[in-house]
Amino acid sequence: MKKVLKNVSFLILLFKMCIIFGQESSTQKRIVIDVGHGGKDAGAIGINGIQEKDVVLNIANAILKLNNESDTPLDIYFTRYTDTLVSLSDRSKLAKALKADLFVSLHCNHSDNANARGVEVYVSKKQSIYSRTSTWFAFQLQDALNFELGFESRGVKFANFQVLRETISYCASVLLELGFLSNWDESKYLTKRSKSIALVLIRKFQLTL
Repeated sequence: MKKVLKNVSFLILLFKMCIIFGQESSTQKRIVIDVGHGGKDAGAIGINGIQEKDVVLNIANAILKLNNESDTPLDIYFTRYTDTLVSLSDRSKLAKALKADLFVSLHCNHSDNANARGVEVYVSKKQSIYSRTSTWFAFQLQDALNFELGFESRGVKFANFQVLRETISYCASVLLELGFLSNWDESKYLTKRSKSIALVLIRKFQLTL
């Protein structure tokens, strides 16, 4: 029953967003931020006990707060706003329904090696007219997080992640691994510096769109 209610709630949200979109005449660019994991899917667990699903939601909320305070706010939507589990296919369907110009999936990394550190940005292996833009934006994110926050760069990589594969056909899309929760320094930074990370990301969104 809970699963049915969850699916109904998501469909209602999707329907409302489609109505809003249909009523808009603005040419403002639209960003869908995919807040990774959620609900029973905690994602990576940090060495300090922090859960990936909470870290990325905190960063996403910081992005939204900065955007709302901006003189020229962007048109931003999340795939989840609370601690709920949304299927991968529903995440990409939402971006398609909203006709997103950019899809950014937020995650944190984990390794058995406690010394592993740095940021990885992924682009879909699947090719489309948006592949070049996605790759360019991935390098921009990598450089900004390295230059402005000091994160080590682990490179831009190509993968077959479902959310990338299912969005690359209709918009630029990247998946961002924001450091390692298994690394003490990065785990501590990711839990306490959400606003700093959000500021870098929203600046890149503004420059890109």
